[in-house]
Amino acid sequence: MRISVPLTKEGLLADQYGKFAPASDMLADHPIRSFPIEIADVPAGTESLALTFVDFDSTPVCGFTWIHWLAANFPANTTLIGDDASRKDGHGFVQGKNSNAGRLVNGDPAITKGYVGPQPPDQIHDYTLTVYALDTTLDLNEGYWLNEFRHAAKGHVLEKVSLELPSRAN
Repeated sequence: MRISVPLTKEGLLADQYGKFAPASDMLADHPIRSFPIEIADVPAGTESLALTFVDFDSTPVCGFTWIHWLAANFPANTTLIGDDASRKDGHGFVQGKNSNAGRLVNGDPAITKGYVGPQPPDQIHDYTLTVYALDTTLDLNEGYWLNEFRHAAKGHVLEKVSLELPSRAN
């Protein structure tokens, strides 16, 4: 399986998907426009696709890995998760909670589910996008947690592929 995301000529995630997004793509001071993802060569036997988008570089800053986007149950024949798919109505997949939903963060309820983009405070962070090919559709509801995804996907991952997507701090 292969995935790709358009990057700037400097090899960074475009500003419109992160902390330098225009006001129209911000909510509660957080970027909410998700980036497009191209998917190819999905393995035979795939019933659905899922994704996680996390920031492991956040650990020294806030003490834990920051979850930016969880989404599951894309149809197996998906070749493009389009620009701003997280906000589009009738998207046909379920979205989980991001780290703004955690009790320790006290995030705005408007931004606790779906995509919330990179906002590295200190330096360029590498954000890890992982797409999973699954042999089933997962029994997950809107607003699921990452641990629920991990338990539901256990034993059902046919293949997974990851990309590091750097985003600038300034």
